[in-house]
Amino acid sequence: MDSQLHPSIRMSLTLDQSTELCSLFADASRLRLLLLLEQHELSVAELTEVTGLAQSRVSTHLARLKRAGLAQDKRSGNAALYSITEMPDESAPLWAILRERLDDTQLRVDRERASQVVAARKHGQTWAESVAGRMELHYSPGRTWETTAAALIGLLDLGDVVDIACGDGVLTELIAARARHITGIDISGTVIAAAQKRLSSISNVDFCEADMHSLPLPSARYDHVFLMHALSYTTEPRKVLQEAARLLRPGGHIVLATLAPHGHEQIMRAYDHRNLGIAPDKLRKHLQACDLEVDSCRISSRESRPPYFEVITAIARKR
Repeated sequence: MDSQLHPSIRMSLTLDQSTELCSLFADASRLRLLLLLEQHELSVAELTEVTGLAQSRVSTHLARLKRAGLAQDKRSGNAALYSITEMPDESAPLWAILRERLDDTQLRVDRERASQVVAARKHGQTWAESVAGRMELHYSPGRTWETTAAALIGLLDLGDVVDIACGDGVLTELIAARARHITGIDISGTVIAAAQKRLSSISNVDFCEADMHSLPLPSARYDHVFLMHALSYTTEPRKVLQEAARLLRPGGHIVLATLAPHGHEQIMRAYDHRNLGIAPDKLRKHLQACDLEVDSCRISSRESRPPYFEVITAIARKR
């Protein structure tokens, strides 16, 4: 039945194929192996050492994952090192949902043991030496975007801010201490309520339930407008950018992040996205058409996990 999960199959699934896909992810040992192979290339012996599973069981699971197109191996000396593949389109949405929500003590123990196993393989190299040239793809304690952003934001004076598609207020909370006032905008009353609860103790923040295509805010009033992945939720990006530009004082800035073009329609639907990304050149033209001077607009990162989304960041200034 695993052959039915090969990446070349069409996107629609039969009942049997859907059942097999669910069965594939329904085994705790296979999930443990997949999560480990996202982080490291590991041999059967190393996976056995990390997980405590029988070697025959590890080999059986790896064979099934390979047949399903979810794992691959390569030779390294006398051993075969396994890693996760770019997730097939039919598997990616379910895996993305599972991966986002999985949080278990056993998984944390597995990751720690795998790091120790890999460290023992380095022959005296430091961590930095072992990942040199690809450091951004690897976790190290405290080295997260949140800690880096918090350090840099301390240098900023953001003035009056609008956070469009603010969600439950993560960014708003991060920048509140560096702003005179922040207005968070989201179309969902549910997430606005969550944001209000999260930031109930912060006095210079308020929230508004509104459509980002037509904002009930005054023109030329704000110093910064943030659009952090807001454009993924529109089929009219220029209209959203026009509204954002309208809010800015002369010299004010739009700061945005959004996905570069991709072909993962099922993931788009799973996360309620309305488009398959936007190219940097097209985004730049949209910004310029809104009477904005573009300071930067480029692909700034590529996710280290399948399906390896690329992220565009842009900063533009009101003329």
